[in-house]
Amino acid sequence: MLLHPTSLPGIREQGNIGQAARRFVDFLQSAGISVWQMLPLGPTHADHSPYQCLSAHAGNTELICLEDLAGTGWLSMEAARNAAHDDCLKQAKSGFDALARPAQKGAFTRFKHTHAFWLDDYSLYQAIRQQHDNRSWYQWPDALRDWQQACAVRDEYAEWTEQVCFEQYLFFSQWSALHRYANKHGVALFGDMPIYVSHDSADVWANVEIFTIDRYGTLETVAGVPPDYFSATGQRWGNPLYRWEVLEQQHYGWWVDRFKTQLELFDLMRLDHFRGFEKYWEIPATAETAIEGRWVEGPGGKLFDRLQQVFGNLPLVAEDLGIITAEVDALRQAYGFPGMKILQFAFDGGEDNPYLPHNHERLSIVYTGTHDNNTTLGWFDSLDDGSREQVNHHLARYHSDMPWRLVEAALDSVAILAVFPLQDVLSLGSEARMNTPGTSENNWCWRFSWSQLQPQLAMQLRHLVEHYDRNPRAGALSQPDDAASLERMR
Repeated sequence: MLLHPTSLPGIREQGNIGQAARRFVDFLQSAGISVWQMLPLGPTHADHSPYQCLSAHAGNTELICLEDLAGTGWLSMEAARNAAHDDCLKQAKSGFDALARPAQKGAFTRFKHTHAFWLDDYSLYQAIRQQHDNRSWYQWPDALRDWQQACAVRDEYAEWTEQVCFEQYLFFSQWSALHRYANKHGVALFGDMPIYVSHDSADVWANVEIFTIDRYGTLETVAGVPPDYFSATGQRWGNPLYRWEVLEQQHYGWWVDRFKTQLELFDLMRLDHFRGFEKYWEIPATAETAIEGRWVEGPGGKLFDRLQQVFGNLPLVAEDLGIITAEVDALRQAYGFPGMKILQFAFDGGEDNPYLPHNHERLSIVYTGTHDNNTTLGWFDSLDDGSREQVNHHLARYHSDMPWRLVEAALDSVAILAVFPLQDVLSLGSEARMNTPGTSENNWCWRFSWSQLQPQLAMQLRHLVEHYDRNPRAGALSQPDDAASLERMR
């Protein structure tokens, strides 16, 4: 099931990783669903996009459950329900300082030590950012834009850095509790790792030498994709690119650290824009569109060899959508990473369309749609009569109504894992779409209500899961580390 935690019900603007998340796990268990996929968990900018985060390591503190926090005694329940979220976290820090037991304070100290490899930089970055009206780091005074100079005055920001560290401690503690709860109830957590990081992020500020940027934040080249059938000018994403030659000299230490954090959070992960590891589209920062870009060799297997040397077999799913070359396929297959099959893409073209169910490969993950697609019902309703006829032709063996016909097709696929957004099993239309690429309004804000998760829905899902033999096997949910583990989780 695909659902970001922000879409969980709650008393505030977005969901949280406390009681509501555990209740959703209970629903998944009752429905026979063994995998919960979500989007990146990092702290977002003002647009709330989880794909442009302030850190590749930190958690989004807006997801902290204040009601669970009140249960510690560090925050009153009245404040948890009525006060501003940031104010509650500050009150919780004061309560922690005054009331926490020695063992709890020791746990906080250990957390800071264990996560110092990213937390030291992130806490200072956030402290300075907050004291400068949340401006991007490349808009700070020169002495602070330079990471080394900023570190020299770290003591001046001690109060704020300690608050940031505490909030991350709360997030990771609550997430760890949710992770244990999910695994105990037979549900694996499936995360998402964007290939690039935001220009305005702690990662770029503290590591300018590995990005195509100078130490004061001026971009040299940026990421994107070239012109294609869908866009005459391509896509200019604006993220700084990596200096892969520098990363190689450093034995890919930054990537090792990034994986260390994410593997703590998730059982398996989707690696976004996988083709960029084979070749990536390099655009001059001065260019207004992606037209002026060029293909440049990526790290290829050298990066994944290093990661496997450190972590063993990697629990990764390669996002291999779009125009994929034979070289990209070879790289994915060399490491046994499943690719992605999107059923909404299946019905254009001929019988050789790789997304058609009869063309699926075992080593793949099948989706009705992703967070970037319309809901299945919204997509189907938008088709012309000819396209609908094509869909109906290919799905003639399934007798349910849309969107359940596509859900059944996903479950019936040979792919090792079938995933569908919650919106699809709720039979919701375009009004429930999570994101429309290329737009900046009304994204990332959809929420469901508990009244929509009726026992009959869980029974219907469980029946289909059992009918298509997608039941999880005993012991399948212990930290999957290879494609075989994914197969056991189907």
